[in-house]
Amino acid sequence: MKILVIHATAGAGHRRAAEAIFAELKKQGSHDVRIVDALDHTCKGYKPFYSGSYTVMISHFPWIWKVVFELLDQKWFGPVVRFLRRTQNSVMGFGLHKFLIKEQFDQIYSAHFFPNEVASYLKRSDKIHSQVIAVITDFDVHSIWVSKGIDFYAVACDRTKTKLQLLGVAAGQIKVTGIPTDHRFAESVDVSALRRRLGLQPDVFTVLVATGSFGIGPIDEVIEALDGFQIIVVCGHNKNLYRRLGRWKRELVKVQGLVDNMDELMKAADAMITKPGGLSISEGLVCGLPLIFFSAIPGQEQHNVQILKEYGVGLSDVPIDKMAEVLRRYQVSQSELSAVKEKIAVLAKPHAARDIAAFVTAS
Repeated sequence: MKILVIHATAGAGHRRAAEAIFAELKKQGSHDVRIVDALDHTCKGYKPFYSGSYTVMISHFPWIWKVVFELLDQKWFGPVVRFLRRTQNSVMGFGLHKFLIKEQFDQIYSAHFFPNEVASYLKRSDKIHSQVIAVITDFDVHSIWVSKGIDFYAVACDRTKTKLQLLGVAAGQIKVTGIPTDHRFAESVDVSALRRRLGLQPDVFTVLVATGSFGIGPIDEVIEALDGFQIIVVCGHNKNLYRRLGRWKRELVKVQGLVDNMDELMKAADAMITKPGGLSISEGLVCGLPLIFFSAIPGQEQHNVQILKEYGVGLSDVPIDKMAEVLRRYQVSQSELSAVKEKIAVLAKPHAARDIAAFVTAS
């Protein structure tokens, strides 16, 4: 079977989800599987513009992103949105249209709404005959993910499924698989040995501070508030933050830039303070980490927080100066920590990527 796994570079989450599915499909060994960034098949200059404009908006003008996000999700505005998307994607994504028509994949796993729209349009137009599986990478779902021509939607939880049904998707098209994460997050480790290897104190309560790929948030204030805890800070692409924090000389603070071992850092931690991106949350849940959220991006991240609150998972309304108090309760009260982990286990889907890849054998 000829299979495409496709994403788009707008934040790291879409790519990580696609890579997790790709790895599971490759394990099956009997398929021709490719992974592609959809933006590599667009007009010259469009990829940096697309990803760069998103970065600028959420970093410097989050209120603009909020307005755009909410406006595009309005039902009355749907026909206009579909027309504008189709026009833009047909022009800027002409290369992607040609690529999908030429290759004629049997299955397309799409971890971003841009290739969703292109693949579903080509299928409706009878130009491709692929089975299209949309892999939604947040706990809420924006209507922009929904297109006629998509065969199945893989979603994070029952709440996501309910929202999709309200958007007109038939229940039989929706599979609650969880958001796909790399298999390494589900593997057991010797935590003390891992901490030693990472240069950490093995017997100190450890907090991972994850800023998202863009390195956004009041990180300095968070670190100051967590005096006495062992802290791992991941700065992502924010080189200025990495350099600034790197000048700190505190024994229990370990500063990281852009990392490729987030699974190890999560397993070395007892709790995580994080931006509430869909992939970061899912990876933390698989590792069983109590979560405290900060600096949620208006739109998808704020909606993630709202849905997780319904499940009793994660804390979003903790002032920075109260974070240490919450963490100390987890540190000293095994019963409170166990209660948190029980709720986490309900949402954790360690085999989501494998279950999504199972669409191949089910077809």
